[in-house]
Amino acid sequence: MSACSLELSTLSAMEDIEASQWDALVGHDQPFLRHAFLHALEASGSVSRETGWEPCHACVWQAGQLVGALPMYRKHHSYGEYVFDWGWAEAFERAGGTYYPKALSAIPFTPVPGVRTLLAGHLNAEAIRALLASAWQTLCHQGALSSWHLLFADEHDVTAWQMQFPQLTVREGLQFQWQDAGFGDFDGFLASLTSKRRKMIKRERRLVAEQGLNVVRLEGQDITQATMTHFYRCYSMTYLERGRSPYLSHAFFEQLRQTMPEALMLVQAQLNGQPVASALYFRGEHTLYGRYWGSEVEADCLHFEACYYQGIEYCLQNGLTRFDPGTQGEHKLVRGFAPQRVRSLHYMNHPGLAAGVAQFCQAEGAQVSAYREAAFQALPFKVPAAR
Repeated sequence: MSACSLELSTLSAMEDIEASQWDALVGHDQPFLRHAFLHALEASGSVSRETGWEPCHACVWQAGQLVGALPMYRKHHSYGEYVFDWGWAEAFERAGGTYYPKALSAIPFTPVPGVRTLLAGHLNAEAIRALLASAWQTLCHQGALSSWHLLFADEHDVTAWQMQFPQLTVREGLQFQWQDAGFGDFDGFLASLTSKRRKMIKRERRLVAEQGLNVVRLEGQDITQATMTHFYRCYSMTYLERGRSPYLSHAFFEQLRQTMPEALMLVQAQLNGQPVASALYFRGEHTLYGRYWGSEVEADCLHFEACYYQGIEYCLQNGLTRFDPGTQGEHKLVRGFAPQRVRSLHYMNHPGLAAGVAQFCQAEGAQVSAYREAAFQALPFKVPAAR
């Protein structure tokens, strides 16, 4: 189909597009790209012009049917992104430039690798991507935006954008993820580990029980309004302890509970029959995503149990093959989470800034690659994990 039959629009809110049209382009392993998730961010006020996230989603249409889309925001700061460009902003502004606002294609507050570019499989992907690119190019060239950033796109998405737009700079990062290697059950997973790490995990799980904590899992409709309210209290504490307000509102989580309960799994720790800690997960077709956590009590190893071991066990019991527990944390490595490369793409409108960023990313990429190699050597498996 020729590109002339395609039309581009930029939408200022997810509510301006039918959920069925958007979700028809979203894969089954992508809960964060679903219309319900993105709409909840906006409807709850967590994402808005007032919070520095101004929606301007790029959409490509053919005869009234959505055939391509790219979630996009006009960003007025760099909070909630997890691909840190504060140094770029400071350097550019010291040189007399204006870094903000910028254009960003990402899932707000969600550093989870996955598809970012939605494409109808029966049409010319390059033609649709070219139209989507014209949206951020127009923002940068006519809207006085300094740059465009595509964060946490999967390997296929990054490669496709790079091939079509070689002026984009790639930046590499690292996360830790668990993969099922045919373990069968949690005991099978433990059996694959060295004696030292197997004993460590058994001890950590035992310590949780010895403190009188009972850990349960709730899914879908079993997550009640009261359960979500308690979860949000725990989640908020992780921010308030650092003197910050939570990125996400209670209304956001409550809307998700109502609109996409089948994607939610909540781990709750109870003491004397009362909930004291919670961890909220999302599930796709093949992948479990650990996202939010908080506790009202200080308890040894509870974080490891609620956020790692419960997730691994859930995957093994429910046929999920991958577990993404969230960003950061070398402590994941010794518990069987292998280092995985994550990539982002960056377009800088100013040639000098583009050259500086490209040089930085090249040097940083070499360091990330060396660290990833060293991390593989530190994995606790008896047999080296596949790369």
